[in-house]
Amino acid sequence: MVATVAAATPAAQSSSSPISDVLDRLQSTASGLSTDEARVRLERDGPNAVRSHRVNPWSILVRQFANAVLILLAGTAVLSIFLGDTTQAVIILVILVVSVGLGFFNEYRAERATAALHSRVHHQALVMRDGAATMLDVTDLVVGDVVSVTLGQAVPADLRVLSAAELECDESILTGESEPSPKSPAAVQPDSPLAEMSDIAFMGTIVSSGTGTGVVVATGRNAEFGRIAAGLGDRHPQTAFQSGLKQFSYFLLGIAIVLTIAILVINVMLQRPIVDSVLFALAIAVGITPQLLPAVVSASLAAGSRILAKQKVLVKRLVSIEDLGDIEVLVTDKTGTLTEGRITLISALDTRGDSSASVLRQGLQATDVDPHSGGTSSNAMDAALWEAPDSAAAREQPWDRVDLLPFDHKRRATSALVVDGQRRIMITKGAPEQVMAACVDVPAAASDVLEDLFGQGRRVVAVASKPVAPDCDHLTVADEQSLHLDGFLVFADQPKVAARESLKALDSLGIVVKVATGDNALVAEKVCSELGLVSGGTILGPDIDRLDDHELADVAMRNTIFARVSPEQKARILTALRTQRSSAFLGDGVNDALALHAADVGISVDTATDVAKDAADVVLLEKDLGVLASGVATGRRIFANTMKYVLMGTSSNFGNMFSAAAASAFLSFLPMLPSQILLNNLLYDSSQLAIPTDNVDVEQLRRPSHWDIGFIRRFMTLFGPISSLFDFLTFGLMLGVLHAGVAEFRTGWFVESIATQTLIIFVIRTRRIPFFRSRPSGPLVAAMFGVIAVGVVLTVLPFAGHLGFTALPWQFYLALVGLIIGYLVVVELAKWAFYADPLHLVRVERDAGSAIRRINRRASRFSTGD
Repeated sequence: MVATVAAATPAAQSSSSPISDVLDRLQSTASGLSTDEARVRLERDGPNAVRSHRVNPWSILVRQFANAVLILLAGTAVLSIFLGDTTQAVIILVILVVSVGLGFFNEYRAERATAALHSRVHHQALVMRDGAATMLDVTDLVVGDVVSVTLGQAVPADLRVLSAAELECDESILTGESEPSPKSPAAVQPDSPLAEMSDIAFMGTIVSSGTGTGVVVATGRNAEFGRIAAGLGDRHPQTAFQSGLKQFSYFLLGIAIVLTIAILVINVMLQRPIVDSVLFALAIAVGITPQLLPAVVSASLAAGSRILAKQKVLVKRLVSIEDLGDIEVLVTDKTGTLTEGRITLISALDTRGDSSASVLRQGLQATDVDPHSGGTSSNAMDAALWEAPDSAAAREQPWDRVDLLPFDHKRRATSALVVDGQRRIMITKGAPEQVMAACVDVPAAASDVLEDLFGQGRRVVAVASKPVAPDCDHLTVADEQSLHLDGFLVFADQPKVAARESLKALDSLGIVVKVATGDNALVAEKVCSELGLVSGGTILGPDIDRLDDHELADVAMRNTIFARVSPEQKARILTALRTQRSSAFLGDGVNDALALHAADVGISVDTATDVAKDAADVVLLEKDLGVLASGVATGRRIFANTMKYVLMGTSSNFGNMFSAAAASAFLSFLPMLPSQILLNNLLYDSSQLAIPTDNVDVEQLRRPSHWDIGFIRRFMTLFGPISSLFDFLTFGLMLGVLHAGVAEFRTGWFVESIATQTLIIFVIRTRRIPFFRSRPSGPLVAAMFGVIAVGVVLTVLPFAGHLGFTALPWQFYLALVGLIIGYLVVVELAKWAFYADPLHLVRVERDAGSAIRRINRRASRFSTGD
């Protein structure tokens, strides 16, 4: 079956043909296409993409109706029309349109934000165009292009291999095989299964070793990976935030069902009209449900994405913003994060520590740059070595290089076979521990020199060599033994000046920072010490291998520095930390991909390798911990503001609907018409769309918050009855003092309900004293008082009678002010009792530090567009 399917694909057709036939069929050459021809093919075949992040307004609009609450509203409107209550039907339809419109607007903005984020994360490939190598976006590749691939790169299209130097690809994404697949130009047998096509490098697979070139035979959905991915949905696993939101929705649904049945039974027992009782019960069910929670969440996330984009933080999915706020432990690499990332060659030393031009010349041969033609290196150390001023003389007289064994992260070395006159020499450069372990004679002075260099915080590469047979023209990994140590190449990567402040900002957010590096332990400790990162201890990669998972979890929490660790060990560390705390990993290399996958939140940078960017959930446009700190603070702001809406909905909504249910049991009329309940709920919910702009207290940013249904339930059972208590006081005022009729009663309670439901946000939004110690945002204040004004105006407009409203006496509004003040005071006292330790808030505020205040103020300015 596999052979039959494979035979029909462009990759299968090319794998069994000689290279010359493939190039002829594709009308291409080994030097690639011309720019004009590539443009024609791109217009004909389209971009090299499996799927694009295009925003489809119609699909977003259709999704708005896949909502039980909206279906309930539509059903209620239809039922009202059949029962002859056209006024109520019109009101409900207006509410339905407004609800759908708000949901569409916010989700459309969120989708646009997501598309914009994806458009800013690019992958590039080295392509031959017009006979010269040039970097192009992978989406611009066309069939017939000749492309080069290197270690850590995601293969950008299906390639027929033209040349290969120890090229291996991780094809587990296609074949499920964990072992890398070697690649070579030799054609394979016809009808070979995909896993045996050793002359094809498939789109989406990762170059795990070596380098190579290939001609593009299939792009986009015509590639093997594209054919599979095109048949998959866009659904992602739920995040912790989404899961909590779902649990909360089920919680409210249960309450709504119980309350609705109870109301219906009570009204039937009181022999009220069935139709009115059903409509009232449905309105209560809708009223207790926070209809605009999805809109509030999407508005928060969309606003957050814009803030993060200004802060140079890009998220793959908007819900990942919430995950950012959950971070408690951050494991980061050292180079470019704690250090400048600009590696420079300091010196080339022999084994005695003296300057050595020969060691420098040997090191130049074992780079990924052609000694004769030059070029740009993809390896930071090789680039620094090649560009160093001291290497100019050596570059002018290069040896002839016969073969190159490229670097990989297991060997941590590169070897070159060069011709020096009549001799052939193998030169190996790499990590000192591994190179020196392969040497047969290591002078005692060499170890002292190396220890001293590490103590200075230098990065060191060892250089060794040995003569080989005159007829040797190819190297293997097995040849990297019995070497003779020649000396060291010494590099510097200075600590970032801004890193100290960034570490303080992360500490103020309650985030523990740890360092995982392939570098020497002394170098890592030196850098951490200079930046003020207090170390809890250092553990080496070999020591990690001797620990089981339970032991590693304990050790990983205690220690700060993990040195000389392999990619697999990094992943184990993150897996172990996740059992203790929510953990993130920041890395940018191919050796970081496993750890990025293993972390709760994988974070990479825009300049990272393809595999690192693909594995990450979040991409930083600057490799700076300060940028990350801003992102974490923004994630926590969004969650805090979302919880404000949730706590309001579960307290005031529940209290008001409980009041309505109770009132219907002793009144001879419905306390509020179904249409009035729905209108009340719409106005109240609409005001909450300003919550994403609100300020957040410092203590809410100091540590992550999580969904806690038990906490929400306790909050509801305390503050909901308080809301009901003041509703009952309003009932007493209307009936006992003002002797209100039916229309006046409903109007009075409508106004009181709108006022208390909206103003309560100023108490609930903070654990501090409102306004005095915690100021709400301007848009939030305007929205709350604006909605109250709209609610009052609706009761005096000419068509107020059609809504069931009537004008109220001035005495009611005077009494209402007193009720509201009393309500807010009682809620404030209940809040202080609920949180138990108000003085703790003062201490937290005092100790939070200036760094977190700056983050909060900056994020607040972004959110208001300043």
